[in-house]
Amino acid sequence: MNNLTFKHILPVAVLILLCIPIATSSLLDLEQKRENELLLEQERIQKEAELKIYLMGKFEPAERKDFSLIPEKYNVGGYGMYLRTETLDAFSQMANQAEQDGVNLRIASATRNFTYQKSIWENKWTGVAYVDGENLTKSIPNGLERFKKILEYNSVPGISRHHWGTDIDINNANLSYFGTKEGKKVYEWLVNNAWMFGFCQPYNLKGSERLTGYNEEKWHWSYLPLAQNFTQEYKNLIKTEDINGFLGAEYGPGINLISDYVLGINPECL
Repeated sequence: MNNLTFKHILPVAVLILLCIPIATSSLLDLEQKRENELLLEQERIQKEAELKIYLMGKFEPAERKDFSLIPEKYNVGGYGMYLRTETLDAFSQMANQAEQDGVNLRIASATRNFTYQKSIWENKWTGVAYVDGENLTKSIPNGLERFKKILEYNSVPGISRHHWGTDIDINNANLSYFGTKEGKKVYEWLVNNAWMFGFCQPYNLKGSERLTGYNEEKWHWSYLPLAQNFTQEYKNLIKTEDINGFLGAEYGPGINLISDYVLGINPECL
């Protein structure tokens, strides 16, 4: 009886012993898979966090390898300005062609990080810089209305396309310039030719195709091969509560900053 029992038990025991390595290997594989998935998720979260920082301009362009200093021959202001290298290369090609056509293209403003944009915004918010010849703290004491007034032409920090290194102000960021003979010639050339170099005017004249956003800016042109992707990523990643850290920010949630301003652009640029 004992021998018979042993004969029955032995094969089962052997089978169990043979299966142990397989079971152990499967458990190890499962654990490794979980660790890999966790690592990938951590990497995804980290990349999203870095992208959000980039999209909101919270970096120094001069410290990034994917940005280049704009050469003096293209620089209107004479101070150090930077662009994404791809944007600058495309502009250089466009400027060279324009020159052959008798049109002079230069860059009046390029990448503006969060700190730079904050300075522009807060100077107007506090009345240090006048808007339409007025100190807005006196002419528009109501905070929400003052916020909307500045938004006619200026982005709040964190939502400007100038953060991305893809957008430039050409020659002169002033409507009066584009009313001159030279300005009209420059704008006409851009309308007819800029698209061939990847550039689009995001803030065209408001109308049935663009109901919201900033007023028309004939000087502002965007390099679409990069900017289209950044626009979509901004839409996917940035929330209203992320837009803060500047004077008047408490009025932001009452305005559709993302849908009406970040996305309120020329449909051809989306």
